[in-house]
Amino acid sequence: MASESQIPTPAAVKRRFAVSLAVFYSAFFAVLGTHLPFFPVWLKAVGIDAAWIGLINALPAITRFTTLPQITALAEKRHAIRAGIMLSVLATAIGFTAVGLQQQPLALFLIYALTCMVWTPTMPLTDAYALRGVARYGLNYGPLRLWGSAAFAAGSLACGYLVDHIAPRDLIWVIVAWAVVAVAASLLLQPLDDVRRRTTETHAGTALLRDGGFWAVIASAALIQSSHIAFYTFSAINWQLHGLDGLTIAGLWTLGVIAEIVVFALSPRFSLHPSTLMAIGGLSAVVRWIITANEPPLALLAIAQLGHGFSFGMTILGTMNLLVQRVPSHQIARGQGYYAACNGLLGAATSIASGAIYARIGDGLYYVMAVMAAAGAIVIWSARHRLRAQPQSEESGG
Repeated sequence: MASESQIPTPAAVKRRFAVSLAVFYSAFFAVLGTHLPFFPVWLKAVGIDAAWIGLINALPAITRFTTLPQITALAEKRHAIRAGIMLSVLATAIGFTAVGLQQQPLALFLIYALTCMVWTPTMPLTDAYALRGVARYGLNYGPLRLWGSAAFAAGSLACGYLVDHIAPRDLIWVIVAWAVVAVAASLLLQPLDDVRRRTTETHAGTALLRDGGFWAVIASAALIQSSHIAFYTFSAINWQLHGLDGLTIAGLWTLGVIAEIVVFALSPRFSLHPSTLMAIGGLSAVVRWIITANEPPLALLAIAQLGHGFSFGMTILGTMNLLVQRVPSHQIARGQGYYAACNGLLGAATSIASGAIYARIGDGLYYVMAVMAAAGAIVIWSARHRLRAQPQSEESGG
């Protein structure tokens, strides 16, 4: 059977897929670009204390290993990945609107929990849709994904500007506005024929879970990516305490995303094995968190932020390339669900613990994150021979 990338495809169809995906990545990551750095700021503005902030920010990670795998598996079973994306972003916009109307910790916690149940599947479903397109049309993941990173930077910078010009209590409505834009962008996503619908799916999930290489990939990715949790949760709050204004904070986030965009843009030229890319990402995170822990001057902090291109960018590129190699195309949504679940389990534990640790030792929390990143680099480096020796065959899905 020919691989999906070998199937002749009209250039116009390929272009429509790439453009519509780039537009959706842009809209969806604009939501993330406002949510990640400034949702904790909004929580603080409406009177939520640090312990509750840690618990509330753990909810996305918790849903990734509880409800998310079931949703991605259901979408794959029903061959409805694109429809799942559309429903997910619509429910997300409604959910964030409801969140914005709450200020009591418990009520906010419960409504945000429901919102996260429908929101967190969007990313793995979108990546599953993207990776199927990568295999189907012979595209590169990095250049597609960079548009999301660019939108993240633009959304973060715009929100940082707004922090100094609107009441922090109104930041939630910026997130809601971008969520509505994402709903509109989802309508542009092109249908993607699944040429492997007739492939048997019996024991598909357990076959993946018996693959030691697959486990090494998702465990390493979870350790390295979860080491960013403390930064995502407390960096804006901590930098405000050190006297940085909203625009400077957004600028620091933007520097990191610019480095990430450059890495994605250059990724088709990378010749290193994906496992090596992940190891580089983990080691870069170690260096980045050690620098950040020592309250560096602004210039050095800016340099450390440029390390995001390695700590995040290299890690996700290596992860996605390894998933394409090891997971059959007709199981890619299920594989993304397991990957997100592993990230969520460790990320939730890290988020909950980080609130308590930050309350006790402040910036010292970054040393704990450095240890996590180092562990992730060790895991993937230890598995590199297995991952090199057992690439996915064409018959397994492309």
